[in-house]
Amino acid sequence: MDYDQIRYEVEDGIAVLTLYRPDKMNAFTGEMMFQMIDAFDRADAQDDVRAVIVTGSGERAFCAGADLSAGAKTFDYDARSDRPDRKGSAVGTDGSIDYSHDAVRDGGGRVALRIFEMKKPVICAVNGAAVGIGVTMQLPMDIRIASETARFGFVFARRGITPEAASSWFLPRIVGISKALEWCYSGRVFDAQEALAGGLVSEVLPPDELLPRAKEIAREIADNTAPVSVALTRQMMWRMLGADHPMEAHKVDSRAIYSRGRTGDAKEGVVSFLEKRKPDYPVKVSDGMPDFFPWWDERPYE
Repeated sequence: MDYDQIRYEVEDGIAVLTLYRPDKMNAFTGEMMFQMIDAFDRADAQDDVRAVIVTGSGERAFCAGADLSAGAKTFDYDARSDRPDRKGSAVGTDGSIDYSHDAVRDGGGRVALRIFEMKKPVICAVNGAAVGIGVTMQLPMDIRIASETARFGFVFARRGITPEAASSWFLPRIVGISKALEWCYSGRVFDAQEALAGGLVSEVLPPDELLPRAKEIAREIADNTAPVSVALTRQMMWRMLGADHPMEAHKVDSRAIYSRGRTGDAKEGVVSFLEKRKPDYPVKVSDGMPDFFPWWDERPYE
């Protein structure tokens, strides 16, 4: 896929995905959705990519939310002429709506679910305004850091809609139900220090230190860890957020430790430590995931 609304660059094992609509404050569109999903597919498929950084172009915005250029029709896809893929396709001749139809699906949710499925760590470097989908798309990313100039807003109720991008699942797990509801009920925009205090981001930095810090975090992962171990850890942690008993974690932990212990990665991890040198892990994510992976059933949209 050719990208015109994002940039995707890989350097020394780190992929940087930049939202790229600088004249529109990187506002989210359907085309941006497809391009982001494609870029995450690429990152997962490339063994030389060890981590992904997501940021926005320019200094003003990470992502200013959905593109509102369609005005009052913005969220009414049946009324829009620029989305023929969705226009009327979920509405029956009697006016009833087929809510299981693919055309009903929220675009932000498609991006969030693709990030949720990632085998590579995803680091979000919030360089400016992040409202609406601009903040909810961050939630399935693993590590979020922000510039001092960043602003956040779950503004949906102020636009007459509701939170999307599966944020009703992600946000309370990250910041707690009370803080999640406060931010979503009010729809107010808040600064980076409040985001830090609420647990939405883990660090706040001067603007010129933001991307270097994101790369430093990614470099620590890329230089010292086994790719398959990181891929398993990522899915183990996220999936266990919905487990109903610690036995579910014990089962997956046991399978992972047992299978990983038989690989060259485990041998290299121990020997490199004893020899006081950088590790060189031989097993690749593309063909080295253990035979019990995935251990979950895929969830269809229905």
